[in-house]
Amino acid sequence: MTEKTILFEQVGRVATITLNRPTSMNAINLEMMKELGDCFEELHHQHEIQVVILKGQGKAFSSGGDIKGMIQGDLDLEDAMTLVARYTRLLYTLPKIVIAQVHGAAAGLGLSTALASDYVIAEETAKIAMNFIGIGLIPDGGGHFFMQERLGNVKAKQAIWAGEVMSGTKAQKIGLVDEIVAEGAVDEFVQSMVQRFSHAPLKAMIETKKILNERRLPELESILLKETEGQKKMRDTKDHMEGIRAFVEKRKPNFKGE
Repeated sequence: MTEKTILFEQVGRVATITLNRPTSMNAINLEMMKELGDCFEELHHQHEIQVVILKGQGKAFSSGGDIKGMIQGDLDLEDAMTLVARYTRLLYTLPKIVIAQVHGAAAGLGLSTALASDYVIAEETAKIAMNFIGIGLIPDGGGHFFMQERLGNVKAKQAIWAGEVMSGTKAQKIGLVDEIVAEGAVDEFVQSMVQRFSHAPLKAMIETKKILNERRLPELESILLKETEGQKKMRDTKDHMEGIRAFVEKRKPNFKGE
């Protein structure tokens, strides 16, 4: 593999995928979306790999979608939503045990991507946020589906509407994160998990994943479609324009429900 925005490494039965745009806190642009999709698609055919670690380079897991690219016109919404839906579907159905290793920010689309994994392990000081609401948008990357899976319908709505930036500790308490560790200790913890998995019946674990996830796949696909339709509508709202202006001007947005 020759990816630029992601790095791929395989050691035995374990693959590590590293989001590799550290200067932008691993913001997910069109190139990264495509490379993630291509990587996950290839992994579907690499049967010797049974465990996948997903992590971020530098100071964060991922700050989310590339808002600067959106502002500059470099992020085409139609292309982005198609690519996001593709890699999300491929990640959710990946016949491997997937561990999201979170430090720093996991926000917006970055959080949706982490939640598509089987385990989310985060440092207690991580900043966890489903914060699309801050720029007048709705979650994408299956964010509605994954929040509902982990929190239930009512709590998922409330968390999405609040757009709160939570510590890893709080995110673990409400169920968005599976395990928390001290700052700087997430890599060691995930490696200890991988070591335990090396003595586990991984084929049986993966078969259970297939049975449960394939049953939910039609719902995920429906939500991905509705997110695409909804995001297009939100991009034309006055609130979204105000959210973008506020982001650029580094101030609190003044939304009017329009």
